[in-house]
Amino acid sequence: MTGKSAVIAAPRLLLVDDDEDACRMLAEVLARESYHVSRALSAREALQLVEEEGPFDAVLTDLRMPEASGLDLLNELRKRDPEALVLVLTAFGDGTGAAEAIRAGAYDFISKPYDLAELRQTLSRALERRQLVVDRQSGAIPIPQVSAPTPTGGLVGHSPAIIKVMKQVARVAPTQATVLITGETGTGKELVARTIHRFSERAEKRMVAVNCSALAEGLLESELFGHVRGAFTGAVSNRAGIFREADHGTVFLDEIGDISPGLQARLLRVLQEQEIVPVGAEQPIKVDVRVIAATHRDLPALVQERKFREDLYYRLNVVTINRPPLRVRRQDIPLLIDHFLTTLAARHGRGPVAMDPAAQALLLAHDWPGNVRELENVLERALVLAEIDVIGPEHLPESVRGVPTGSAPPATPDAPPAAAVAEPETELVSLDELDRRHVFRVLAAMGGNREDSARILGISRRTLTRMIQRWGWKPGAK
Repeated sequence: MTGKSAVIAAPRLLLVDDDEDACRMLAEVLARESYHVSRALSAREALQLVEEEGPFDAVLTDLRMPEASGLDLLNELRKRDPEALVLVLTAFGDGTGAAEAIRAGAYDFISKPYDLAELRQTLSRALERRQLVVDRQSGAIPIPQVSAPTPTGGLVGHSPAIIKVMKQVARVAPTQATVLITGETGTGKELVARTIHRFSERAEKRMVAVNCSALAEGLLESELFGHVRGAFTGAVSNRAGIFREADHGTVFLDEIGDISPGLQARLLRVLQEQEIVPVGAEQPIKVDVRVIAATHRDLPALVQERKFREDLYYRLNVVTINRPPLRVRRQDIPLLIDHFLTTLAARHGRGPVAMDPAAQALLLAHDWPGNVRELENVLERALVLAEIDVIGPEHLPESVRGVPTGSAPPATPDAPPAAAVAEPETELVSLDELDRRHVFRVLAAMGGNREDSARILGISRRTLTRMIQRWGWKPGAK
């Protein structure tokens, strides 16, 4: 009981970050939460503190640091103590580095800029786990070993909505669970499916995808389950079908809500019995596949309308991952722009391509009914049209430049108002005034987020802070 009360009374945290100001500020926040916080500005300094003061209840480490990274520190801590509790702090939006840390044994990752409520909740959960470990080691309770979750590379963003998706993917990927991915058209549901497969135990085998809404019922049945020669007119040879092609791998059924009642019954049999019957055949064939399905439709509503089998819905809905629309995670747009421009420039044989701040402000204000897919198409069009390696407002389509009245959603922390769009300057003003107005527009577009605004402006956060102090920016300032 002594160890338990000590952990509850004053959990000892080690905070590791090479940014001294950020490290100090977060330490002060955590100290106000009644934690005992030690600070280190490098992995080497952190290991020295562990040597001198003994193991900490939890270590919060930045991922990207000079010399030795947070991942290097994690590996060293886990080598010394397999039960070491490490949380990774990262400002990088592609999820890859944080995902590698999770695979290496990190308990969780927290995206910068911090959501303090989420940080408190995650840290509280982590320390509860630590207490269970202490109790188990003392013999108070036995708890089973749980393997570390796998990574979530390939997903781009750092908004709370996309971080939630990354965490769900990290936890479900190593299991055999059937997954249902929901979300609007163009949100990237297939990317989630491919990420799950990539980090699953089936990654060495095939993932075969089929769009269920793109084929007529008869063709889709043959595509899924295969057919024997002579089963129907045109069946001149045997066909395996995607379930056999993906044996020991993954089948991705996109737009599952569009399949017919007859195919729903046959798919239910596959999920229940792990066997298929090719069209025209009599004997079932065993298959070993993991099914991941996706839909933009409201399946519970279809179940209520008796258009989708309830038993199939529950078979598919073991784990549901909702892909959020782009309009509710606008703070991810700058990262997506960087990601797509890098990819598209390589595809088209171009060098690095920059985004004019006025064009970026237009992209931030657009409603994106086509979601991430629409953003990628707009950027590809702009890159092709740009004569020089800078994309300006003139390279964007009218639908983006016009921003029709009423298209912008209500303002939220992730959704800046359409008023943030850059407007042409018609009056003669000083360069200093132009700078002020542009900085204020970017801040408004990013909902006041200084880290994202500084990245868009191409300046350091410290420089931006000095500008804000100089010009007295407040939300709503012009």
